[in-house]
Amino acid sequence: MNCPRKKRKTLNPLAKARAVCYNIFMNQTTEIRDILDRLNEEQIKPVLTTEGPVLVLAGAGSGKTRVLTSRIAYLIAEKDVPPEAILAITFTNKAANEMKERIGQIVDARGMWVCTIHSMCVRILRMYAAEAGLTQNFSIYSETERANIIKKSFQECDFDDEKLLKNVKWHIANAKMLGLSPAEYAEENAKEREIDDVTKVYARYQAHLRENNALDFDDLLNEARQLLKRNEEARGYLGGRFRYILVDEFQDTNAVQFEIVKLLASVHGNLFVVGDDDQSIYGWRGAKIENILHFEKAFPGAKTFKLERNYRSTKSILKLANTVIHFNGNRKDKTLWTENGDGEKPQVFEAEEESGEARYIAHTIAGLIARGYKYSDFAVLMRINALTRSFEQEFTSDGISYKVFGGFKFFERKEIKDMLAYLRLINNPFDSEAAVRIINVPKRGIGAKTVEALENYAYETELSVYDALLDADELGLSSGTKQKLKDFAAQIKGWIVDSQELPVNELVRSIVEGTGMRAAYADDSDESINKRANIDEFINSVDEYCRLNQGATLTDYLNQVTLSSDTDDMDESNYVTLATVHSVKGLEFKCVFLCGMEDGIMPTSRADNDEDELEEERRLMYVAITRARERLYLTRSKSRYLYGKREPTMRSRFLKELSSELELPKEARLRPNFGYSEDGYFSDDDPEAYGNSAFGGGRYAAKNSSYGGGYGGASYGSSYGDRQNSAPKRSAWNGGGYGGSSYGSSYGNGGGSSSSSARTAAQKSTGAFTYGGVGSGAAKPKAGGKDLSAFKIGVKVSHPKFGAGTIVGVRGAGANMILDIAFSGLGIKQLSASLAPLTVQNA
Repeated sequence: MNCPRKKRKTLNPLAKARAVCYNIFMNQTTEIRDILDRLNEEQIKPVLTTEGPVLVLAGAGSGKTRVLTSRIAYLIAEKDVPPEAILAITFTNKAANEMKERIGQIVDARGMWVCTIHSMCVRILRMYAAEAGLTQNFSIYSETERANIIKKSFQECDFDDEKLLKNVKWHIANAKMLGLSPAEYAEENAKEREIDDVTKVYARYQAHLRENNALDFDDLLNEARQLLKRNEEARGYLGGRFRYILVDEFQDTNAVQFEIVKLLASVHGNLFVVGDDDQSIYGWRGAKIENILHFEKAFPGAKTFKLERNYRSTKSILKLANTVIHFNGNRKDKTLWTENGDGEKPQVFEAEEESGEARYIAHTIAGLIARGYKYSDFAVLMRINALTRSFEQEFTSDGISYKVFGGFKFFERKEIKDMLAYLRLINNPFDSEAAVRIINVPKRGIGAKTVEALENYAYETELSVYDALLDADELGLSSGTKQKLKDFAAQIKGWIVDSQELPVNELVRSIVEGTGMRAAYADDSDESINKRANIDEFINSVDEYCRLNQGATLTDYLNQVTLSSDTDDMDESNYVTLATVHSVKGLEFKCVFLCGMEDGIMPTSRADNDEDELEEERRLMYVAITRARERLYLTRSKSRYLYGKREPTMRSRFLKELSSELELPKEARLRPNFGYSEDGYFSDDDPEAYGNSAFGGGRYAAKNSSYGGGYGGASYGSSYGDRQNSAPKRSAWNGGGYGGSSYGSSYGNGGGSSSSSARTAAQKSTGAFTYGGVGSGAAKPKAGGKDLSAFKIGVKVSHPKFGAGTIVGVRGAGANMILDIAFSGLGIKQLSASLAPLTVQNA
């Protein structure tokens, strides 16, 4: 450590911090000195403050993971704290694995607990299963199993009103989030309508969970909390063992999680929490921002540190983030800063409808790929996953590799849930929900009436469904049906025995083979092909798990799968990420597109009359912005087809709040003249703006331009029909539509003309066109090295997804060439000649 010893008055803050710690550093190992030397003046202080409660307010991209791992390494290597005396709680499995890896590169941390809070609670409950009234092999129910059992309980209470069922589900989720039993919830909500019916179903649901030796996600937390509150031995042992507790993403903890952490820290009091109130975005699932805002009140004497230096983003991006979040009032004051350069200025694009928004993003990605970027450098983020459709369609057509996150998870697909149900039943024969799910999957001739008789017998005799199967002779069923039940029971029993010896992946292969699961999807329909592929991928994922976790048991595997999230599957492969903002929290990308910047989407309509909701939506906006390292694009559609209808949209209020930092496109002026005003702009609510002559002639050309009329004439409009009465269709637009005075030279052809006719003339003569600040230059027969001269009407082509087709229409030139291709059985699709992976079959 090179700490200056003279002229201390000239020391900068970092040198001062290091000088204060000089005596500490001199006695440290080289590895630890190197680690501490890499910390800045903000980071080093909380690392060395090891005793008592500590709050670290860590802004986005400020290096909080480095602080956490450095502190753990410092505790182990310099404070001689045994690894098993440290507990680190993270937000995701991915974060936990990354932390383990980083710490393992510095010190030997074997024996230390690094896990999510749900995983921690599973470990605690398996350690103290008997005290919690469970057996060690209890099942963990996902939201799907939970919904099934609630519905079953609802029917058993002789209710059949779907509206009441929906209400019951909400109340049960709310009760568990608050950590209240049926009786406690009934008492606190005595004035609520139908509360007696709700708590009756809730009580029956809880009884089913006990019968099935199962817990749902919320129970993992609630049961662990109850155990720590009521069992002094458990609290004393665990609290005594974990001398140092570290919690990441503390702003996302709910009331129950906060109490668990507080109980564990009650013995030694060394609680170190890291979080950012500006990134608290899970209020809808119970997270309480007050946990971090009022930390000093809950833990008197707590020391608070701020990490405001950002290592991720450019100055331009941070300026946008700081601007938007300062509109919030309920926050701790902090401002991100960086020594990175100014970088590219964030850009705004407004399309007429969502296919134009998707095409703009696809072309911008293609332009940046040509300049050396990789697909994995890009993320298209959205408030709701319902917006992915247009991007999936565009990217598929253009041959852009992508993956969708934050939507329908792999482990939630029916065939995968069926496979997991077999494993759950084998691991826990008391799991009657699993037994009922797969008793006739694949079909083995066991009908609904037989299952009902089986469940009734199990209920009357207080047995699990599996145990009832073993009593098949006692059921009033035909001999043939009894034999089917016996065969199924024998099959399960055999796998229960095998599971004690076989590795998990071999057991899975045995189940797939023994049940004929693949044969159940043997036909050549797209659905069956996909299901077979999913089963194969499931087997592959189990192989991978066993390879990385040698000696793992079936219980271990089920824990890992049940507690996984879809972002755990993100890897280093080369693909564009399509994701909800919630699902990429903690991640970063070189280039981020934040789409759907419309009121009602971002922010959600729930925020219209609720200031707390609006502040959370603004925090979500802040999170999205701070995912970007180099380039940021904010996009929207002036009309959008969503939830079964097309409607005009309004520009997000967040864009308006950022108007001082962004070049916003000119607001449309409402004119009744064929949907466009004299300056060539559509009105936001014009029903004729897409699918008729106005589309080409009004928006993308001068009012009377033959170029515009030839591009978007009446025949084009009539082939697409009325946009208000149809699902969204892929639009083909003139590249010049992104140019012009409203976007400045970064979007246009580089000229300074303010009239649409001048713009059109310039574009017509040069073919110049820019997507997201990435210019294509003058139009040529080739685009990005691809020869487009062969693309003519009548030419046969092939596409890797759509198959063989014939070109029936060609519009535009160069990078803006659009092909109408008739594919057999699929109809006519409009594809970008320069981007789509097309192969010419004949000249």
